[in-house]
Amino acid sequence: MRQIITGDETWVYVYDPETKRQSSQWKSADFPRPKKARQVRSKVKVMLIVFFDMEGIVRYEYVPQGQAVNQQFYLHVLKRLRLAVSRKKP
Repeated sequence: MRQIITGDETWVYVYDPETKRQSSQWKSADFPRPKKARQVRSKVKVMLIVFFDMEGIVRYEYVPQGQAVNQQFYLHVLKRLRLAVSRKKP
């Protein structure tokens, strides 16, 4: 059972959060801090492929936009998975 790895795909929304530096602003003592807009998910979705074993996530990949998920693509994903698993073993 410890050698079994399974995978799944799902669609996830793209978020574009500001970094702390991007959101920082100078303010004086006379003026209150500006209100920040609430972070909203975009309408853009990407496919997430996740592989996991009984201990948790082994590897995950986001499929680039416009990439067809076909046999050739999945073959490369599985090769990268095999490499990740081989590095993980003691």
